[in-house]
Amino acid sequence: MNRDELIIACFCLIDDVLPDILKGKRLRERGFGPRLSDSEVMTMEIVGTYLGYNQDKALFEYFQCHWNHFFPGLLQVDRSTFVRQAANLWAVKERIWCLIRDTLLSYDPSTAIIDSFPLPVCQFARAPRCSRFKGEAGKGFDHTMRQTFYGFRVHARIAWPGVITHLYLAAANVHEGEPACELTADTTGLLLGDRNYWLPELKTRLRRLGIVLLTPFRTAKHAPPHSWSPILGRVRYRIETVFGQLVDRCGAKRVWARDLWHLRNRLLRMVLMHTIAVLFNIQDEHEPLQLAQLVA
Repeated sequence: MNRDELIIACFCLIDDVLPDILKGKRLRERGFGPRLSDSEVMTMEIVGTYLGYNQDKALFEYFQCHWNHFFPGLLQVDRSTFVRQAANLWAVKERIWCLIRDTLLSYDPSTAIIDSFPLPVCQFARAPRCSRFKGEAGKGFDHTMRQTFYGFRVHARIAWPGVITHLYLAAANVHEGEPACELTADTTGLLLGDRNYWLPELKTRLRRLGIVLLTPFRTAKHAPPHSWSPILGRVRYRIETVFGQLVDRCGAKRVWARDLWHLRNRLLRMVLMHTIAVLFNIQDEHEPLQLAQLVA
């Protein structure tokens, strides 16, 4: 599909599922309705995120310059109104994501992968003077960059073939094993993790809930022979592909938000974009995670 078709398909999907989310209730209890409908705002957020416009200013200016014939109300609102309306819809985005995930997408719920990636909010040298997310962020270690950072960690659970099913935002000083129970709530089956999840107590607790957690040994030199299958390693790498798409395409590691309200909205629109792109790829008979093939 081309960009016109992507915008139309995304708008129709959101506008169709929105009544199922609201269930006959008004989203706003009083006052006049906005000039831009909620379906239009979320469509611009999702398509703009897919195209790489990660800052609200760049996203708004792109659609106002190039797509005002699709969204004529854009010429009558300013950027702050658009950003505020988009941020206020974070709970609606979360429900739409869950509805698409549970009713429109087909995935294997019995095989899942958990992992996390760092989300620094500032340079580590500026952390003592940083006033953003005070009392909410923390100091942690980035194993990829091999350096300490100040911020959060985004914990995720994906199901095969790459559908994000759960998301959890925690301070960077929270150990990766602690959010594992939140990510696996109401699930059973096989769960794959990396070396950081090699926690015997966590494995025992999850096994009581019907979840088998498989991880490599914490240190490779102490691992017995054939303790970790290369096939399981390739399957677990699927979550690295998903994280790479969120980081490279959506700029997930760049935090322009100054509070959890806007940060939560930004993360949810990335996840919603990724879920919708997987859905459209499956409908077009493409590989689910080949996001670049979605738009010609």
